[in-house]
Amino acid sequence: MVRFLARLVKHLCYPPWRLRRVLPERALQAIAQAIAQSEREHTGEIRVAVEAALDWRRLLRRQSVRERALEVFEKLRVWDTEDNNGVLIYLLLADRQVEIVADRGLARRVGPDEWQRICQAMEAAFRQGRFAEGLLAGVAAVGEKLKRHFPGPDRAGNELPDRPCLLS
Repeated sequence: MVRFLARLVKHLCYPPWRLRRVLPERALQAIAQAIAQSEREHTGEIRVAVEAALDWRRLLRRQSVRERALEVFEKLRVWDTEDNNGVLIYLLLADRQVEIVADRGLARRVGPDEWQRICQAMEAAFRQGRFAEGLLAGVAAVGEKLKRHFPGPDRAGNELPDRPCLLS
């Protein structure tokens, strides 16, 4: 119960405007450029979504970061790519946790342990307050997985936006 209350307070005290403080426009542009550059080397799609905090309803349901990432994966239609090789990198700032959700085409080739290692490296940067650097490293690491398993230029064009999605 104490952990739940601590999380509730942390999320309620983490307003949406903190997204812009942590990820200013120049950081968002750098991430979008990194995604665009990566996608020139493979047929996959990378999507980054960042959320300041969960709303009180999700908190009362004790929604996990993974559960929220799966919702966002669906909402942003990351699953809707030609080769089923879309990847979502989801960051929940209040918890300083990241989840990577890969569509079935890539999930068959890359195991959860590999995604967890990428997440852990990103979270180490987040603990130091280096959010843009952590996300850029995550984009690069995911891009390497996509390049290994889905090499070549993107033949379907850019199916998903490169700019990070800021959820509020």
